[in-house]
Amino acid sequence: MEENNITEIVTEIELEDVQEITVTLSETPSEEGETQKIPDEINLLPLREVVIFPVVVAPLGVGRENSIKLVNESMVGGNRLIAVSCLKDPSIENPGIDDVYKIGTIIAIRMMAQVPEGIRLIVQGVQRFEILEAVQTTPYLRVKVRAITEPTVSEEELLEIEALRRSVGEQFKRIVALSSDLPDEMGNLPDNVTDAGVLTDLIAAQMPRLTYQERQEVLATLELKPRMTRLMVLLGREAQLLELGNRLQSEVANELGKTQREYYLREHLRQIQKELGEGDDRTQEIEELRAKIEAAEMPEEPKHEAERELDRLSRMNPASPEYNVTRTYLDWMIAMPWHKSTKDNLEIKSVKACLDEDHYGLEKIKDRILEYLAVRKFKQDGSVRQPILCFVGPPGVGKTSLGRSIAHAIQRKFVRISLGGIRDEAEIRGHRRTYIGALPGQIVQGIKRAETNNPVFMLDEIDKVNSDFRGDPSSALLEALDPEQNTSFRDHYLDVPFDLSNVLFITTANMLDTIMPPLRDRMEIIELAGYTEEEKVNIAKQHLVPKQCDEHGITGRITFRRDSLRYLVQHYTREAGVRNLEREIASVCRKATRAFAEGRYQSLLVTPKAVREFLGVPRYEREDALTRVEHPGVVTGLVWTPMGGDIIFIEAMAMSSHGRPPSLTITGQLGEVMRESAQAALSYVRAHAKEIGAPSDFYETHDIHIHVPAGAIPKDGPSAGITMTTALASLFSGRLAKPLLAMTGEVTLTGKVLPIGGVKEKVLGARRAGIKTIILPERNRKDVMEEVPKEMHKELTFVFVSDVSEVLKIALEPALSKPSEGKRVKTSLEPTVTEMIPAIPTMH
Repeated sequence: MEENNITEIVTEIELEDVQEITVTLSETPSEEGETQKIPDEINLLPLREVVIFPVVVAPLGVGRENSIKLVNESMVGGNRLIAVSCLKDPSIENPGIDDVYKIGTIIAIRMMAQVPEGIRLIVQGVQRFEILEAVQTTPYLRVKVRAITEPTVSEEELLEIEALRRSVGEQFKRIVALSSDLPDEMGNLPDNVTDAGVLTDLIAAQMPRLTYQERQEVLATLELKPRMTRLMVLLGREAQLLELGNRLQSEVANELGKTQREYYLREHLRQIQKELGEGDDRTQEIEELRAKIEAAEMPEEPKHEAERELDRLSRMNPASPEYNVTRTYLDWMIAMPWHKSTKDNLEIKSVKACLDEDHYGLEKIKDRILEYLAVRKFKQDGSVRQPILCFVGPPGVGKTSLGRSIAHAIQRKFVRISLGGIRDEAEIRGHRRTYIGALPGQIVQGIKRAETNNPVFMLDEIDKVNSDFRGDPSSALLEALDPEQNTSFRDHYLDVPFDLSNVLFITTANMLDTIMPPLRDRMEIIELAGYTEEEKVNIAKQHLVPKQCDEHGITGRITFRRDSLRYLVQHYTREAGVRNLEREIASVCRKATRAFAEGRYQSLLVTPKAVREFLGVPRYEREDALTRVEHPGVVTGLVWTPMGGDIIFIEAMAMSSHGRPPSLTITGQLGEVMRESAQAALSYVRAHAKEIGAPSDFYETHDIHIHVPAGAIPKDGPSAGITMTTALASLFSGRLAKPLLAMTGEVTLTGKVLPIGGVKEKVLGARRAGIKTIILPERNRKDVMEEVPKEMHKELTFVFVSDVSEVLKIALEPALSKPSEGKRVKTSLEPTVTEMIPAIPTMH
């Protein structure tokens, strides 16, 4: 990289020297006073952002090894002439002939000194030249040149050239008077130099504000008149800029003078008030607030608003009600963390270890957080778009605690607000200050509590936000949860923009149906299905048992066997999460603590028998899935609820119509969609009665009643279509449904089975109820492969169907020899209760 730079321009040039150089324009004096012709081939030294004009004396620093060699070899034999030309691009490390301007200057080396960093030269420009071709490129450039003589001025142009010389001189004198960079003595230059060409080059070299491109443009203009005209334009622009800058400085000085005068008067007023014993405390309070506003590092608009309110406060009577309102507003503005943030922990391994320590499973959410941190780690410059995550799942699966764990893992502050039951928009965006007792919204309050502008902000239960005449809080959340808009979130109370783009928002919900579509579209949905039985046992072993033992003070004195935890999960809880499981473990710990206190035990190993002793008769048995389908018309289905998946029984009954037109009765508090599924199922069974094996006149002579138990619970959705069809086919044909088999899927009028949602939750619910075979739509095969844990594929048999006829072949037993008996013929393959739950006695 060239180290050539003009650090100083020698401005005092003797008039005799100028005349001497002008006379011998194509020659240069040697040390002995002789003249030396400019050679046709000469060494070329590229300069970086430096242009040397003829006549001008300037210092040069040479640092590169190749450049030093060029200078040393140029000095051999008393030859002190070298060619210099400016680089087109200053960033080029090893310039070639095409990287320098074609027009440059022949310079004579007047002085040379060795310094630690290279060579220091004093050089003088001699004459312009044009590069014809390169004759050498290594180790330095050597070129063939053509010397350019100064053009002669004709008699007709003398007056015009003189007028231009005087105008250039006057402009230069004007610039010297306005600029602080040029000494006043420089203004004598136009009077001492009468040669127009020399004066043009000298002035172009002296102007400190010209760029190297503009200097090169003047150097490369060979004709004198265009050269002087171009310099006139540059001088005129510089003069205008200097006049404008001086005027602005004058205005600033006047404003500073006014500010200083006000400060002087305020100090006098403060001293007078102090002597009179008036206003001292109030003045001190105002000054403290002013200092706090400065220390808060507010952006321009909030700072301007705070200072405006402070000026109003300084003129108010402290007894005025408005005084407290304004003072409270200023306290909020000062307390907001405008530029205060915490540094994220970007060590991926430590974050993963922290998340795994706090929560078992939940790999999808953990992967998303680690991906975000990986992006932060590699994108150091600029801002990183914060994800807006929405955790959707049944209660008790760890959505809220996971948010706290994420904040702990990445070392951010954690803020949580519950949106359940919020109806007022002001709870989100705040009240306007015109109202008595107005406060900012929950978002701004949470940011203030966190004391940083980048916390993990959890909006809990976002699906339970309601709206009424006071506004819609969901609409108010649209701006806060939109990364394109929340850079300038405006709370009604603060009424200034606050940047929420650094906040990591996490929302939780039990269902998505109640979230308005525009708000749902702004969030990245991550579904948390319920835990499998094995996952619950692991969670209990790793987290719940140690926590409850610590809370009850019996750590080390009680041990839960793994089979006892599994027994507890199977027979005392039926949920998607682990809240009830934790309660049951806590109940065991309480009873064990009492036993320790009474001296009955010194330590305790909890076995399934001990669980039964402490908790009583098991609350949930698996016999239902086996015994409820012992009559034709009863089939087991699968449902999704906010609490997770579960099984449900659909019952169909036929009664003689006694000659009346047949009727269909549907009960169980079913929604419109589910009622339509029942109508479609009935139509399909009637149309295919012969294939099913039902009497052709069965429907004409019977009234049909379809009932779904748990009548107090509203039910809806299309996924019970194939279950209703199978129940009616079982009723019409008298064939029993197979035990420990459940199904789900939507049915069309032509018998096609359509896909449904909530597959994982339904499969987990079936597993909890002891189901062994599950019938699912063929198009849900991918959901089973991706979402259902691998260990469940070993325990359950999945059958995928695309038509109802396939369902009926799989789900219904062969026709009984005496259907009227309504009894199931037990086969050797059908498990008993004790076979289904090993080592657990039946509780009858």
